[in-house]
Amino acid sequence: MATHALTQKLFAISDLIRLPKQYGTLLLLCPTLWSLFIASHSRPSIKFLGIFILGTFLMRSAGCAINDIADRNFDKYVERTKTRPLADGRLKLKEAIITFIALSAAAFALVLFLNPLTITLSIIGILLASIYPFVKRVSHLPQVFLGIAFGWGAIMAWSAVHNTISLPAILIFTANIFWSTAYDTVYALMDKEDDIKIGVKSTAIFFGGHVYTALYLFYAAVIIILVAAGWIAKMGSIYFVILFAAGIILEYMVSMLKKSPTRETAFRIFIANAGIGLFILTGIIVDYIARY
Repeated sequence: MATHALTQKLFAISDLIRLPKQYGTLLLLCPTLWSLFIASHSRPSIKFLGIFILGTFLMRSAGCAINDIADRNFDKYVERTKTRPLADGRLKLKEAIITFIALSAAAFALVLFLNPLTITLSIIGILLASIYPFVKRVSHLPQVFLGIAFGWGAIMAWSAVHNTISLPAILIFTANIFWSTAYDTVYALMDKEDDIKIGVKSTAIFFGGHVYTALYLFYAAVIIILVAAGWIAKMGSIYFVILFAAGIILEYMVSMLKKSPTRETAFRIFIANAGIGLFILTGIIVDYIARY
């Protein structure tokens, strides 16, 4: 009986941190790896790769936990989230808090193997991840704050390699703000009606009938800023060709959503953004391989 209860609790924790759904981890990881691979000329050490990949998984999991803690009184009224473990009672608030603290502590322990600047930056990263879930209570732009939180890894990756923060890292961070705002606006479209009823704010609500125009512009900004970052970092032609192709795909996806504004289409496009992130990473790696 005790074994069964423990198993059920572990499944609830798995649901809390979205263990079976790792596309969120990929979305968080991509800008970090863009920055890491450019900073190291596509030759990052195994140490850096391990720290940032595992650290990203831990922080994304912690982010999911604090998000559900913050939304525990709202999730039960939203169709998509009503079966989350805090909303349906499978997990207690205390257990979720302990999970968040444990994951955050594990992520911070990893960063202790990096330089002092990156350790300091990691503290800011943890604060950003902790604050984000509460932004939707007071602002219609929580997706922008998500972009800041999700892009912070790009700043940390660059500082880990160079012990400083250079313009390419700032540009990658900025590009991610637009990217995260775009794909999380797509995600928010799935909950728009429920969010309006319960008073949760989002860019999907804020932009209203202009949401598709906003998405077109956000995705265009992502590519333009990454082009600037690549130009300053002296990237080669393959990188820019991949960015051009990624931009076309992103704009096409907005057109698809505009023609078929359903939850299913929005969810598919949201997940597809992770693939685009990996596509850009591949462009960075192949560009360096071709030149060196």
